[in-house]
Amino acid sequence: MRNYSTQMEAARLGIITPEMKAVAAKEYRTEEEIRDLVARGQVAICANKNHTCLDPNGVGSMLRTKINVNLGVSRDCKDYNIEMQKVNAAVEMGAEAIMDLSSHGNTQPFRRKLTSECKAMIGTVPVYDSVIHYQRDLATLTAKDFIDVVRLHAEDGVDFVTLHCGITRKTIDQIRTHKRKMNIVSRGGSLVFAWMSMTGEENPFYEYFDEILDICREYDVTISLGDACRPGCLADASDVCQIEELVRLGELTKRAWARDVQVMVEGPGHVPLDQIAANMKMQSTICMGAPFYVLGPLVTDIAPGYDHITSAIGGAIAAANGAAFLCYVTPAEHLALPNVQQVKDGIIASRIAAHAADIAKHIPHARDIDDKMADARRTFDWEGQWACAIDPETAKRIRDEAKPESDDSCSMCGKFCAVRSMNKALSGEYIDIL
Repeated sequence: MRNYSTQMEAARLGIITPEMKAVAAKEYRTEEEIRDLVARGQVAICANKNHTCLDPNGVGSMLRTKINVNLGVSRDCKDYNIEMQKVNAAVEMGAEAIMDLSSHGNTQPFRRKLTSECKAMIGTVPVYDSVIHYQRDLATLTAKDFIDVVRLHAEDGVDFVTLHCGITRKTIDQIRTHKRKMNIVSRGGSLVFAWMSMTGEENPFYEYFDEILDICREYDVTISLGDACRPGCLADASDVCQIEELVRLGELTKRAWARDVQVMVEGPGHVPLDQIAANMKMQSTICMGAPFYVLGPLVTDIAPGYDHITSAIGGAIAAANGAAFLCYVTPAEHLALPNVQQVKDGIIASRIAAHAADIAKHIPHARDIDDKMADARRTFDWEGQWACAIDPETAKRIRDEAKPESDDSCSMCGKFCAVRSMNKALSGEYIDIL
C-alpha cells in the first residue's frame, strides 16, 4: 500500500519507490541518487498510479536523453488500428514515451488501451480533447469543462499532461503588439488563446492551477508545462513572447513543487543553431533545473519532407546543453499525419540525436555500444554490427543490395578497404589489391 501520493513526495520523505529502483538500474545510478534528484525536481518519473503496466523511466538532463513520439487520429486520418501499429513500432524502436494527440471521435477507448497495454510513458494534451469530449464549440466551454477533462485523463492513467498554463490575457496584447511572423503555432496554445479572445476570460489552466495540482497529486500525474508561444519559425526565436512565458512557467514550477507535483517544461520550437545552447541554459536557470522537453528544435525552416533531419541536428545540440527529453519530428512535419514508416524515420533520427548528446555529456556507459561497433567493424563481424546498429534492418538491407565478392570489405572499396589492408599489414600477411 502506497503511503505517499507522488514520486516527489516519496523522495522528499526519504522513500525509494519501485519506480526509482527501476530507473536507478537503467541509468547506472544509485537508488539514493535518483531519489534525491526526484526530490529536487531535477528528475521526473512520470508514473500515474493507474498505469500499472508501465516500465518506468526517469527524465532529467543528467540521465539518458529520452524520446517522445506523437501520434493520434485526426478528422482526415481516423484509423486507430494504424495508430496502434505506430505505437507498437515506436516502443519496439526504443521510444520511452507516447503522446496521444487525437483530435477526432471517441478518444477515451484508445487512451485507455494505451494505459492498459503500453509500457511506455503516456502523455496527452487535455485541451485537444475538451471540444471532442463535450461535442461543443470552443466558445461554449467553461473553465470547469477544461479542468474536468484533465481529471478524466488522470483517471484513465495518463502519466503526463501538457497544459498551456503560461499564456494569460497579457499574452493577447503581446502577440498583437510584437507582430510575430508565425503568431502562435502551438495547437493547444492557439485553442487557449482563441478561448480567451472569444470569452474575455483568463486562461483556465492558469487561473485554476491549484485545482489542477490537486488532481495531479491525487493520481501522480506529471505536468508538462506547454510552451504556447514557442517559435514556429526562426524569425520568432527567443522573442519577448517566448521568454515572458518561460518566466511564468518558472513561477508555476515552484508552485507545483510546493505541492509535490512533478514538472517538465516544454521548449522551442524553431531556433537557429547559435541560439540553442543559450535557450537551454536560460530555461535551466529560470526553471531551476526542471527537466526540459524540447520540440526539435528545428534549425531551418526550408526542409519540408526532411524535418526529421533539421530536428535531429537541433535536438542533439539541445540535449548536449541540458535538454532531457526530445519530441521526435517526422518527415511529414508541417505536411501531413505521418504514416508508420515516417514514424520510424522520425524515431531513428531522434534516437541518433539523443545518443550523440549522451556521449557528449559523458552519460555512464553511453559510448559502450559505439566501442562494440568499432570492434565489430575492425573484425568484419557483420552480425555484431547489426546487433549494435540503431536500425539493423536498414543496415543489413543496404549491404545485401550491393554485396561484395568477399566478406572482408564492402562494395564501396572492395580490396582497397583500409580496414582490410591494415588488418593484413599488422598480421604480416600479403596484401593483394588487384
